[in-house]
Amino acid sequence: MRIAGARRGPTSTQKALASIVLGFELCIVALFGLTIFGMAVLEPRELGLFTGGGLALLILVALAGMRRGRFGIIVGWVVHALMLLTAFILPMSLIVSVLFSALWVYCMIRGARIDRDRAAWLAAQGDAA
Repeated sequence: MRIAGARRGPTSTQKALASIVLGFELCIVALFGLTIFGMAVLEPRELGLFTGGGLALLILVALAGMRRGRFGIIVGWVVHALMLLTAFILPMSLIVSVLFSALWVYCMIRGARIDRDRAAWLAAQGDAA
């Protein structure tokens, strides 16, 4: 049985995990922007909002790109590199950035492995029939 609106064809665990990580990271990036603005770390203050908003927009592009090939995954790597660079503006953000980057790397490795194992299992099922 297929759920209405669900995609047909093979699914990717790697893309699903990437979407989850980026979705949670979107909330964190918005809070980074508000923190940079509220603490007046940058001059003018509004630059903090633009920094957080720009990263949030990039995350949304990555999430939209998950539906088309590997584009979203590549943009996700760029997002994590930029997240690590925010530590130069807000040093305490390094802790959260490292945690999310580690989670991203784990999900990319584990998701790819699950996808490979699933493809091998499906191929074995096809050979058995």
